[in-house]
Amino acid sequence: MGRRTNRYLRRQEKRKKKKQELINNKYNYETAIQYSSLYKSANLSAKGVRWKASVQKYLLNMFPNIVRAKKSLSEGNDKRRGYVEFDIYERGKPRHIRSVYFEDRVKEKSISRFAILPILSHSLIYDNGASQKGKGMHFAHKRLVKMLADYYRKYGNEGYILLIDFKGYFDNINHDKLKQFVNINFEDDRLVKYHNDFVDSFGNIGLGLGSEISQIDAIYYANKIDHFIKEKLGIKAYGRYMDDSYIINPSKDVLKSILDALRIKFKEVGIILNPKKTHIRKLSNGFTFLKTRFYITETGEIVRKASRESITRQRRKLKRQKNLNDKNLLSYDGIYKSFISWIGSMLHRNARSSIHNMLILFNKLFEKGVKL
Repeated sequence: MGRRTNRYLRRQEKRKKKKQELINNKYNYETAIQYSSLYKSANLSAKGVRWKASVQKYLLNMFPNIVRAKKSLSEGNDKRRGYVEFDIYERGKPRHIRSVYFEDRVKEKSISRFAILPILSHSLIYDNGASQKGKGMHFAHKRLVKMLADYYRKYGNEGYILLIDFKGYFDNINHDKLKQFVNINFEDDRLVKYHNDFVDSFGNIGLGLGSEISQIDAIYYANKIDHFIKEKLGIKAYGRYMDDSYIINPSKDVLKSILDALRIKFKEVGIILNPKKTHIRKLSNGFTFLKTRFYITETGEIVRKASRESITRQRRKLKRQKNLNDKNLLSYDGIYKSFISWIGSMLHRNARSSIHNMLILFNKLFEKGVKL
């Protein structure tokens, strides 16, 4: 074996050893069902929803509820109350949400935070940026900017980017394959049973949006393909954010070959590609990733602008909020906080004129307004 292969095997063995130490000493089923873990999870679950009657009722009887949760989890006879199902429209897309009842959410969060998430996260590639502590959309954007800058130093602004989008990702996750991928990380039969029961509660296929365990399962489901791209294909300029990913390369033909190879990998696990959003774009013409438009100028500057779609959506949102505010169905304070949050996200982009124009619209719609 070559030196590179030996180094890879040593690192792999080191990672396995570290993961086992984490399972033995810190993140496991016993830790997750401790009173302190359940207490922390109850407070985390209540964050932002304390106004709900069901949450207040649970918190008023916090300690008896936690004792009951620990007993059911210890004995392995946890019974789910089902889901609250409803539809929302996010970024113009209809999404079906299956939200758990609060008492089940507390248990799920504890199992996720103190047993499943830390161990599965340990195996993820660094450039997998969704739903992890210290990461998120801003992290994904920063990593893409760095990769574009590194690319420019080698090749200039000529080249291509392959953008990949999964169609109906959560809805099409294969339960048998998901259990196979996830359960190999855990030796505790109670944790495996809890995870399998959670997955099966969604039917024969797919995961529901609105659960922390669903999030980490979806992040992990394509993890082997992430490692295949990074390690087997040797591609450094690759990143994924849940169901959106990209690969940068100076050759369009190389990217076509990579996509052909990935189609086989995706088909093996039941991932369906969105034909409208999976394509190869010329870097010098700009491209859109995670609702942000990226450009590399001839001088190497990486320009980030809000996509036209996101600007249009925000303008329509403000007008809808104005209508609800006029009917006393939505407070000005809530609208203001939402708008300031939007401005905060725009400050990470080259969007001065977009922010200025949106401020003008906000001040036109609302009497109190915001100072320009």
